[in-house]
Amino acid sequence: MQNKTLYIVVPCYKEEDVLPETAKRLSEKLEAMMEFGLVSVDSRIMFVNDGSSDRTWDIIQELHASDPFFAGVNLSRNRGHQNALLAGLMVAKEYADVTISMDADLQDDIHAMDEMMEKYHAGCDIVYGVRSKRDTDSRFKRGSANSFYRVMRMLGIEVVDNHADYRLMSKRAVQALSEFREVNLFLRGIVPMIGFDSDTVYYERAERFAGETKYPLKKMLALAFEGITSLTIRPIRVISVIGLLSFLISLAALAYFLVDFARGGTVAGWASTIFSIWAIGGLQLLAIGIIGEYIGKIYLEVKERPRYIIEQTLISPPAHGNLISDK
Repeated sequence: MQNKTLYIVVPCYKEEDVLPETAKRLSEKLEAMMEFGLVSVDSRIMFVNDGSSDRTWDIIQELHASDPFFAGVNLSRNRGHQNALLAGLMVAKEYADVTISMDADLQDDIHAMDEMMEKYHAGCDIVYGVRSKRDTDSRFKRGSANSFYRVMRMLGIEVVDNHADYRLMSKRAVQALSEFREVNLFLRGIVPMIGFDSDTVYYERAERFAGETKYPLKKMLALAFEGITSLTIRPIRVISVIGLLSFLISLAALAYFLVDFARGGTVAGWASTIFSIWAIGGLQLLAIGIIGEYIGKIYLEVKERPRYIIEQTLISPPAHGNLISDK
């Protein structure tokens, strides 16, 4: 069986502290995979610079100049992790038979790639890297992550628990991914929608090698909300159900008060009235906010703005030895 060309796609945003070590470890891993016949010599490590303001792109250029196994994609400005990852995958699909995406912080176990490739050769088009445990996370982060997955499933969204963006995708899977045109990206929810044969590989996630996390609590919450609102309209349906229940409860309360009044009873009313006003008012504002979020996403989608703009690519196939540079 002919060895397949693998492209390891690594989105980078302000990763100057960790990038040299990441490049070193990935280079050693890719060479080992070539020696064992898991991948071809045309395989590449592709770093995608997501508009970093530090020396990230300079380092990527230096790596490419020193070793043709390193490729680079430079976005014209910062577009976010999901768009940067998609940009790298779309470039890689023109050269690779299979891609593996991972973050630059060295928390994902690079040795899990061997098992991913084995499952790919066994017929899987998508292989998810799944954390076997979350001991390195705080109790709050573990609890919030588990709650996130439960909520996503309750809302009808298919996601893989404890999976981020460490995954293998075949060429035809990436090609199928390119058919999804939405601007609001949540790849962890979109990839399972492709539907090809898939499997999982379990690994232990390490501490970040250097630098600061690019996903603090605020960004994690934003990503979770993005995933929910970009993949399902069930929150709007939940609001409709709550509204209907509130209306039925108000009718029941009205009937009770009328009967109580007919019996000569008095209704204190002040506390319950104020509570009702605040409860209904808050519910209305929440409903308007959620509906507004969906309308905003429709607004962004219909404008059809590009999800990213590639300023430059650096790819040097060994078979030809020439530099492909798009400016």
